[in-house]
Amino acid sequence: MKSISRGALSSGLRMSTGILAIALLASGCANNVSRQTTGSIARSSEQLSTMNATQLLKAESKFAAAYKANPKDKATGINYATVLRMVGRDSQALAVMQQVAIAHPSDRDVLASYGKAQAAAGQLEAALSTIKRAQTPDRPDWKLLSAEAAILDQLGKTEQARGLYRQALDLAPDEPTILSNLGMSYLLTGDLRTSETYLKKAVARPGADSRVRQNLALVVGLQGRFDEAQRIAQSELSREQADANMAYLRTMLAQQNAWAKLEDKKNTN
Repeated sequence: MKSISRGALSSGLRMSTGILAIALLASGCANNVSRQTTGSIARSSEQLSTMNATQLLKAESKFAAAYKANPKDKATGINYATVLRMVGRDSQALAVMQQVAIAHPSDRDVLASYGKAQAAAGQLEAALSTIKRAQTPDRPDWKLLSAEAAILDQLGKTEQARGLYRQALDLAPDEPTILSNLGMSYLLTGDLRTSETYLKKAVARPGADSRVRQNLALVVGLQGRFDEAQRIAQSELSREQADANMAYLRTMLAQQNAWAKLEDKKNTN
């Protein structure tokens, strides 16, 4: 396959959860809050990553009620914003995190989640500034490095992004979320084979979640191997969702005239 335009890929990666869930931003962690609070965020985040669309909507209702009861609670606000992003309500997620950030202006967890919400809402420069505020150079957090790198990727600063991903890997070798983000970095520049290499490595690691496997399904599908991509997607999505993913990919490739390019390459091999 010769290439797919960055614009086509970028638009494709902004689909809502349920149609190719993309894990471009890793969650932040904190060193200045209680273990109980941090643990509740981590557990909820892990649970959310394995939910289907129906379960996410139920979780959204639950967190909405908790947030209404106490909008200043850190764990509630972060989890509510996370599920809002996962169901495609980016503007509302940003509004939630703006309120939580007012109540917790220096908290690393809050700043990390706020930065992710800004990035999802398209405020990339602001997101980059927020993520950098959350980082501490003497105690670098690999999750924040990976999040910063993902934002740089979206800003087109590819080499800077990949440098940060590799710094993150030095701190957390073979961490699947970093490998997945690095794979998506190569996808964004059209290097699908390298992207697939990193994503396969990520999927093989313990702790790889559903989003990592869906990223692999995406890059395999973008290379025209739809049956293989569908098998990967169907391991965790419903058949209807997997079929919708493949239909979307075919449409995106056709719109960019990439399908014809892919066929030409097959015929010359």
